[in-house]
Amino acid sequence: MPSTVIILLIILIAIALRQVVRVIIPIWAIMATGAIAVLLCQQITPSRAFAAVEPDVMLYLFGVFFISQAAEESGYLAFLTDQIFYYANNGKQTLMLIVFILGLSSAVLMNDTIAIIGTPIILQLCQSHKNLIKPLLLALAFSITIGSTMSPIGNPQNLLIAIKGEMASPFFEFFKHLAVPTLLNLGIVYFFILFLYRNELKEPIKKPVLPLINDRSNLTLVKMSLLMMLVLTMIKILTDFLHYSEFQLNFSYIALLSSVPIWFSKHRWNYIKRLDWGTLVFFASTFILMQSVWDSGFFQTGMSDSHIDVSHIVVIFIVSIALSQLISNVPLVTIYLPLLMSHNHSSITLLSLAAGSTIAGNLSILGAASNIIIIQNSEKRGIRGFGFLEFILVGAPLTLLNLLVYVSFLQKI
Repeated sequence: MPSTVIILLIILIAIALRQVVRVIIPIWAIMATGAIAVLLCQQITPSRAFAAVEPDVMLYLFGVFFISQAAEESGYLAFLTDQIFYYANNGKQTLMLIVFILGLSSAVLMNDTIAIIGTPIILQLCQSHKNLIKPLLLALAFSITIGSTMSPIGNPQNLLIAIKGEMASPFFEFFKHLAVPTLLNLGIVYFFILFLYRNELKEPIKKPVLPLINDRSNLTLVKMSLLMMLVLTMIKILTDFLHYSEFQLNFSYIALLSSVPIWFSKHRWNYIKRLDWGTLVFFASTFILMQSVWDSGFFQTGMSDSHIDVSHIVVIFIVSIALSQLISNVPLVTIYLPLLMSHNHSSITLLSLAAGSTIAGNLSILGAASNIIIIQNSEKRGIRGFGFLEFILVGAPLTLLNLLVYVSFLQKI
């Protein structure tokens, strides 16, 4: 077994056991240790490591983090919380709004974006209801993973499949085949969380007191940024749908352009200082560690030598869910997509890869980047949302149900 794979396994064990020790070690610090280890062990060269860090993802996250920080400190997130959950009088009603409003929003604004914005919204709502934090954050994690499945821009791996899979009409194909099973799976998430936490979710919710907004000009800048993000995202959807290749709007452009108004705020440097730098370090470290694992050829060789039918729908789901826990879903798609394209593939097999690699995020926190963002966002505010094993205990049976729904629908086509 290559040294880089051994390092990866050690990192995975460390993340799983990090809350056993008295002092909780941040996930970003553990992953950074793994990246440093593969560099020191010469499993990857510095130049290769630098090239592995995907600038489009890093700049996108930086821009959205910047906007989210400004929205929270300006009081606008608290205002949005009040508006979205105005009619929610208990945990059960709040759960429904999280699953269906935030979950479906991830299909348009990408699941990582909703994770960044949604976490502080839920924490605001639960200021006086600490026992609701875990079920509602779990609901956020599961629902934005599921909701993002039915769109080619719902998450990074879907976007990769839509582009490199050469799908003629990605929005049409995703919506046609994945919209109905996705809505069913969101319903499953709702009833599953409601069943597990039925006592906690019966509790009446006391709405948090809205902070007094003194700086109206700052609030205006935040609104402008969020409106720009929505408009630019809709433009991207439209240009992708029309196959207008002359105008390419990357996600990093959307986030950075949308953040421009906030740079005119007098509080901009305070927002920069309080940015979630830990999550950015986590992503950069993950890119380096996973590139080293990819370069070892360990997983590619294993898949090629197994003599399994890589284009079979059930095989696609099982392999993508399992391997995403070890190398995350985007690297998994990077490995699996060329294998799939070399066989007799169709839009259904591509959609199976998209759905399988996405619902992998409901099995463990390492299956989706949005899970890490929720954990980091919570711990940054001194709140422990959910742990590695807690997530698996809830996520494993839920993932099985999600798998059965998607396979049932896609196999009938």
